[in-house]
Amino acid sequence: MPAAQDTPPDQHGQYPATPSASGQETPVAQPDQQPRKQRGGRNLQAAIGVGVGLGAVIVASLFVVKVLFLVVVAAAVSVGVWELGSRLTERKEIRFPLVPLVAGGLAMLASGYWAGPQWAAAALALTGLAVMVWRMGEPPENYLRDITAGIFTAFYVPFLATFVALMLAADDGPRRILLFLIVTICSDTGAYAVGYKFGKNKLAPTISPGKTREGLAGGIGLSMLAGALLMEYVIDDGTWWQGLILGGCAAVTATLGDLAESMIKRDLGIKDMGTLLPGHGGIMDRLDSLLPTAPVVWLLLTAFVGS
Repeated sequence: MPAAQDTPPDQHGQYPATPSASGQETPVAQPDQQPRKQRGGRNLQAAIGVGVGLGAVIVASLFVVKVLFLVVVAAAVSVGVWELGSRLTERKEIRFPLVPLVAGGLAMLASGYWAGPQWAAAALALTGLAVMVWRMGEPPENYLRDITAGIFTAFYVPFLATFVALMLAADDGPRRILLFLIVTICSDTGAYAVGYKFGKNKLAPTISPGKTREGLAGGIGLSMLAGALLMEYVIDDGTWWQGLILGGCAAVTATLGDLAESMIKRDLGIKDMGTLLPGHGGIMDRLDSLLPTAPVVWLLLTAFVGS
């Protein structure tokens, strides 16, 4: 047996070949020279660029002609339904009723914006019936599984997004949407910053190992601060203490939404729902905290300052 390799590497970091017992030179395994990936495997520059672009689209659509923002929401919902349906089909072999779900989702958004929450709820019920009828064109095996997935998708994506349309429909709709977006973003930002610096105690290690209790506290604190400032200075008839309540509730629901999305992805065995947004994943990977937060913010705004 040849002696252990103790020759230092040359100036290029390479080790010389070691002669084998037969006299042949046997190359020594080299250390991995591949560059390390960024934390989380994300392209930071692409993520920032996409985030700035999305922000510009949102602001422009909100404060130029607010109905254009409804079009942006409708496009995001349609893509989100398609992404979730594609992953369910790939990973669980579910026969996904894409057509009635997209059509029903658009009906929910439109009825919520122009007619109110009762009509949006009716559109959700009709979408569920449409999913059941649409699936009847296929063999009966796994019928219950498939329609359950379809009705869950109808509730999870377009119906929760309908509360964004309800906020937009108010006279000060753009400002309400701005409040909703900022408190949710502050929740994510505060949680990341505090958790990265001080996080020690895991919040839900089996679901999302990166989340910590310290990060949750940071997210709640920053979201409450943003809510207090925005309710006091941006929302008519709003007060700072209402913003504290709204911001705290928004941070909790945003975190729960993120955890729920993580549960779905772990069940499906995937990292991201899609690849449409470089550095971010798919549309659903950006909507995970926004969707469950929308009904909470709408409800509290309606209770505090009216609809």
